[in-house]
Amino acid sequence: MARVSTYLNFPRNTEEAFSFYKSVFGGEFGGHGLVRFKDIPPAEGMPPIDEKDKNLIMHVELPIVGGHILMGTDAPESMGFKVNFGNNVYINLEPDTKAETKKLFVALAAEGTITMELQVMFWGAYYGSCTDKFGIQWMFNCVEITK
Repeated sequence: MARVSTYLNFPRNTEEAFSFYKSVFGGEFGGHGLVRFKDIPPAEGMPPIDEKDKNLIMHVELPIVGGHILMGTDAPESMGFKVNFGNNVYINLEPDTKAETKKLFVALAAEGTITMELQVMFWGAYYGSCTDKFGIQWMFNCVEITK
């Protein structure tokens, strides 16, 4: 089922931030709980994860108000990220089909910047990201890639 969520990037304090959000909104972390970078399966061509980054949060999600999902990750500089206030928030779209994902991606990326081409990722989703012509950052994560 399609859904929209907000995705937050933190410089190294995602666990602290989401513990705070959990204390505010209540509930439990969804999905697989707190997923850490050390949990990423090794892939050919992928550089090793720096020891100091292995325990950082790769992904977390927390249901907040009205079914909205707040998601987050640490974005360490050792992996090429530079978090600044303003580039740390994404609107995450999870369309039902690969075709719908591609259509929305192409439309939102027009006159903007593609930051990651749509591709099948190690978690099994069709994923990509872009910044639209107004500077809004979008993520796409279609888990049903056979449609």
